[in-house]
Amino acid sequence: MRSARFRRIRRASAVTLVSALTLTALAACGTSSSNNGSDGSDGGGSTDPAAPLDPKTKVTLTIDCMPPAAKAAELKEWKEDVAEFNKTYPNVTIEGHSTPGQCLEPPRFTAMLKAKSQPDVFYTYFTDLPQVLDNDGAADITAYVNDKSVPLLKDIDPNVLNSLKQDGKLYGLPTSNYTMGLLINRKLFQQAGLDPDAPPRTWAEVRAAAKKIAGLGKGIAGFGEYSAGNTGGWHFTAQVYSLGGAVVDESGKKAAFNNELGKQVAENLHAMRWQDDSMGKTQLLKWGDLQKQIATDKLGMFLAAPDDIAYMVQQLGASYENFGMGPIPGERNTLAGGNNYMVKKGISGDKIKAAVAWLNFKNLTVGKGQFEWARTKADKLPVGVPQPNFWLNESKTKDDAARVQYATMPVANFKTFMDNPVAGKAEPPKAQEVYKVLDNVMSGILTNKDADVDKLLATAEAQVNQVLANQ
Repeated sequence: MRSARFRRIRRASAVTLVSALTLTALAACGTSSSNNGSDGSDGGGSTDPAAPLDPKTKVTLTIDCMPPAAKAAELKEWKEDVAEFNKTYPNVTIEGHSTPGQCLEPPRFTAMLKAKSQPDVFYTYFTDLPQVLDNDGAADITAYVNDKSVPLLKDIDPNVLNSLKQDGKLYGLPTSNYTMGLLINRKLFQQAGLDPDAPPRTWAEVRAAAKKIAGLGKGIAGFGEYSAGNTGGWHFTAQVYSLGGAVVDESGKKAAFNNELGKQVAENLHAMRWQDDSMGKTQLLKWGDLQKQIATDKLGMFLAAPDDIAYMVQQLGASYENFGMGPIPGERNTLAGGNNYMVKKGISGDKIKAAVAWLNFKNLTVGKGQFEWARTKADKLPVGVPQPNFWLNESKTKDDAARVQYATMPVANFKTFMDNPVAGKAEPPKAQEVYKVLDNVMSGILTNKDADVDKLLATAEAQVNQVLANQ
């Protein structure tokens, strides 16, 4: 599982190698008399978007982000899901495209959209919707998504679905979601005389706990923050949200952080860094640095999405038992995000129906596909991480019970996070450009004891206003 940070801000890899693998029992795609097979369907289906896909209509779908060979367990499950899907839809050929390393990098993604070369079903992040629509890249699938094509539609968190809508039209279906909380090192909490089952719930409590943890010495920091690679601005935004503030106003055209709430965030961090000495000497940290610190018992806590835990266990050799989580301190709002699949604009209605059917089976069915937790456990993949979890109502009850039944980690460690959900707030417009500006606020605070907070915020405000003016 990739962390939320990998999903949200793509880290460019040196080389992108894309290979296609056909995973189906069918030997060939269908041909079309009406379109000469140019879209992989025979053109014989119903023209009614609400009607089910005609089983006589042969369709081939190319799909992004099939797990690479290096992720053997995930690839095994993908192949199993294709085979199971084909029992119901033997007329649909799934061609998975695999990208070793990071699934999408910004230059590749942008070039793909401009060249109209994206697969039929392509992977994006919630924040990508404006860019995709600016490039006329995604089909409006509103008419194709209903309680027959996606039976659990009513049980999907509307806030998640709204991230994939513009002007009331639906352009994607979710794969994953996250909200940010406070990740803690339980071992260090215990050593500092703190209760790991009761993580701090206010920023004043965070500051007090950080001082105690830093007091353990041995180069241990109590609380960590990012300040480089756009991650500082990302976390500054999350902290402002936690106090009920905003980084960009409701019009989307003006900065909204140069005020008492923004100043409160900045001054609190400055005090923790320089008065309390509870944030460590090394700064200008970016994604991956804090994970390494907390995984090696050198950091007490930091803001994170729950799936950071799986990353640290799988990639850094940490232990699930050593981590716990609470809601974001302040609890007014938290930064929310996630990923999804969109359907390429211009493909046939039959292909859109097939795409919705696949996404429903793979990503939107309790007990199937990505939510088949018994299989996930048998394949030695993580079960019990609090998110992704976009279910409501009976679906949530069933899925939560299965997560606990097949958990590969102590789910009680995340009880405070789960029992105290905080309303998610979407990322600001022009998020990455805004975060790049706000990195300067965070780096200024954390590297300069004499930082002028008012000047840092005022300068950033002017620069963000310029970014927003260029939309």
